[in-house]
Order: sequence, then structure tokens, then C-alpha cells
Amino acid sequence: MKKQAHLIVIRLSAMGDVAMTAPLLRAFAHQYPEVKLTVCSKPGWEPLFQEVPNIHFFPVDTKGKHRGFIGILRWFWDIKKMHPTHVADLHEVVRSKIFRSLANLTGIRTAYTPKARKEKKQLTLLQHKTLHPLTPIIERHQQTFHKLGFVVNWKHAIAPARLLPKKVQATVQNFPKPWIGIAPFAQYATKVYPTILMQEVLEQLSNKTQGTIFLFGGGAKETAQLQQMATAPNIQVVAGKFTLTEELGLISNLQVMLSMDSANGHLAAIYGVPVVTLWGATHPYLGFTPFQQPLENSLLPNREQYPFLPTSVYGKKQVPGYENAMHTIAPEEVVAKILGLSTS
Repeated sequence: MKKQAHLIVIRLSAMGDVAMTAPLLRAFAHQYPEVKLTVCSKPGWEPLFQEVPNIHFFPVDTKGKHRGFIGILRWFWDIKKMHPTHVADLHEVVRSKIFRSLANLTGIRTAYTPKARKEKKQLTLLQHKTLHPLTPIIERHQQTFHKLGFVVNWKHAIAPARLLPKKVQATVQNFPKPWIGIAPFAQYATKVYPTILMQEVLEQLSNKTQGTIFLFGGGAKETAQLQQMATAPNIQVVAGKFTLTEELGLISNLQVMLSMDSANGHLAAIYGVPVVTLWGATHPYLGFTPFQQPLENSLLPNREQYPFLPTSVYGKKQVPGYENAMHTIAPEEVVAKILGLSTS
């Protein structure tokens, strides 16, 4: 009797990076229902895969049980008991490389997504350059699946909107539509639209829409900042009010999401919600645009004034003289794009 195929997928990164894999895994699960699918990721990210049928989530506790080399061995042997046949390493860091090597030694077929570091470095050199788009990360993950013999197309990749969880329903049921989500923060300052300009966006939007604007963020500091931004009755702060599962329910029912180059854009894209992204030191050509979002939804700084852009792959690197690059994205342009998508 032929052994049932069992694919292990490794992606241990930040929430946005993990969320980007959800459309691929959903498409895979629909096209290969006979293949067992286990995702190894950080504890807490399981809700991102709620729309993936027949998926098993394995939390990798890199700060506890699975910390260090002994922890990696423990992780591998826990997975080995599940009789995997294939491993797709979508992270490609030391931890996942060791896991992959152990899998190879025990006869498990493996493949990984290359980081494309050389190409990214070329695109972020501090010099005048001609920009060209790199292969999007989601397509490189798709190619990793192909290496393992699983040819995946994008049919069924987009998840339908979720039913609103009871707590969310009770909170938002009387708020008029269109529902507009705004997530004004990012991990690094080089990717964050200036607060004074974001306030202008909110003021213009609140005056021009009959709908409701929901502000998303995380942590006490961001929540406090959002409370200060919510200066009109149709601006509602949802940061800190819901669990991730509940928040995803709301996001999936938005008419449009405004995000930086950050996680919330990828969360909305799981459900095909139109996403407007604002870019600073990074750039959509680096391959991290939200899934199936058109390039015209990416609003960029003026490269005539800041010709070295993009200057960073993830936004961590700050370049003197480029601190105000995002000031060249006009609030009026942002508002016009949001309104156009929220009524289409």
C-alpha cells in the first residue's frame, strides 16, 4: 500500500510573512486534498490558516521547548512521528536548515525558498539605479512546492469573508458601511507614514465618507496613539479590543484596507480585500506586495527627490537625508485611492 503523502511547511517568521503563505496553502489544500498538510510556525499564528481545509498546525516554541540545537532535535522528532514525506522550508534560516538536513538524512524529500539576497542587495544599493521587479515571495514559495512535485495554481487561493464573530458583531453592527480599515504602523520607522499626514488622511476621509473608519494596531503604545487620532465619530479604534481570530473576521469584511508595508495588508489580502499600501524605504519590487494586489494600489515616494529608493529590504536600515521621503506622498492622493476602492 502506497504511503500517504504528508507535506510539512516551515515558516517561523513575523505575522506578515506567515500570512503571505496562507493563499498558497489554501490553494494547495484544495488541489491536493489527499495530501496531509502540517504547518510549523510560531505559537499564536494558527488563526491565519483557519480557511485552509484539513490543515494541522504545529506551534514551534523557539523560546522554550524548541530552543537551541536540542530544541530543534525535539521539534524534528515530534514531526518525524507524524510520518512526513516532504518538507517545504519557506524560511531558510539556520534553524530550518538544520531541520531540513535531518529530514534529508532520514529519507524525507525537501526543498526550500532561496532568500534572493544578492538580487535584493542590488535593488537597495545607495546609488542611481533602474528598478526591475523581483519574483514575488509568494511565487517563489509556489516554486518551492513545484520542486517537491506539487504544481499549485491560484484557484481557491482567496478565502471568502468570515462570518463576524459574536463579539465583533455586537461591536460593529450599527456602524455604517463602507468599512475602511487603516493600519498606520509598521515595525520600522522608515515604513511609517508621518503622523501629521496620517491625521490629514483621517480628517479628509471622515468628512468624505458616509462609512466607518476602523483603526488597527497592537500594544498599549499604539492603541494610545490611535485613540488620539480618532477625532471624529465615524473613526473607531479596534486595537486591543479583539483576539486575532476576531480581528481577522472584521478585516475580511472590510471594503478596503490602508496599510504600510506591514502585516495588516497581508491579512486583508488573504480575503481579497482591496489593499492600499504606502511605501517608504522599501519598495513593492522587492517582492512583498500583498497577494494579488495591483501595483497601482502601492503609493510610493517621489524618486526624483529621493533617487536611491528603495534603500532597505525590510525597512531596518535608515539612510541620512531620506527620513522625510514619505512626506512626498500627498494625503489627497491616499484619500482619493481609498475612496475609489471603497465604492467600487
